[in-house]
Amino acid sequence: MKKIAVLTSGGDSPGMNAAIRAVVRKGIHEGLDVYGVYNGYAGLMDGKIKKLELGSVGDIIHRGGTILYTARSEEFKKDKSQHEAIRQLKDLGIDGLVVIGGDGSYRGAAKLTEKGFPCVGLPGTIDNDIPGTDYTIGYDTALNTVVENIDKIRDTATSHDRTFIIEVMGRHAGDIALFSGVAVGAETILIPERTFELNDVVEKLNKGIKRGKKHSIIVLAEGVCSANELAEQLKEKYHLETRISVLGHIQRGGSPTGFDRVLASRLGARAVELLLQGKSGRAIGMQKQEIVDHDIIEILKQKDPLPEGVYSLSQQLSI
Repeated sequence: MKKIAVLTSGGDSPGMNAAIRAVVRKGIHEGLDVYGVYNGYAGLMDGKIKKLELGSVGDIIHRGGTILYTARSEEFKKDKSQHEAIRQLKDLGIDGLVVIGGDGSYRGAAKLTEKGFPCVGLPGTIDNDIPGTDYTIGYDTALNTVVENIDKIRDTATSHDRTFIIEVMGRHAGDIALFSGVAVGAETILIPERTFELNDVVEKLNKGIKRGKKHSIIVLAEGVCSANELAEQLKEKYHLETRISVLGHIQRGGSPTGFDRVLASRLGARAVELLLQGKSGRAIGMQKQEIVDHDIIEILKQKDPLPEGVYSLSQQLSI
């Protein structure tokens, strides 16, 4: 193996640049030529591929987003498009590909692997919903961003004696909502993995009011419903006035935390090592502080479990 490439795909997450940097510098350290693929799988099909040098990834470890940019591509799901992507890589003599992204990105890497092109995947998503790893690149930063913003919202909630509904990201996974809710002491945490009764939410809020609470915080994952929908239900059925705050894409941005920078660096370096060892179709992660890798096809068949202990704790502490 003489040449490898790296791309970022799907939603961006803080720490992707640190992972790109690690792949490039570890690759060059091992005597490889390293290429960057711009605009994800869409750029791969279009041949937007450029050789990267040490200086290409200088001064990026602290930056959010991705210098390679990213995109979602329905076209890449087609068999002929995957063959075109492989042709683009082979025309440049590239022998292996590192894919940084979430579930959809992993599926693309798996398809290329099935067609005989060596790929490894790194978990880059703020949702922390990739099996085979305790943490995904960007999750810790997003979590801290949410906590910081809810702390600020709590100040005004207290001042005005109000109940706030904070909508956070997480269509299918409630990790951000669950862990941030515990971290800020939210009265109610609503996540996609668990159903809820509106009456239970109101009952908990009323208990707080009776004991003199001046404010309440409801943390809502977007996969449950929108903050507007929940606010309307509470007003219509229980005459309860709330204020809403949708944190939105602020959760994706910002300088990555030290944890995410180190995680991304360790995973990126390991990706290069696996390709040099002739291994492909691997999904890299960290479990119990150790860097591990699993078959990417098997990972895609699994469902990332909800941390039941933390969910149970959230219920016990929000009485």
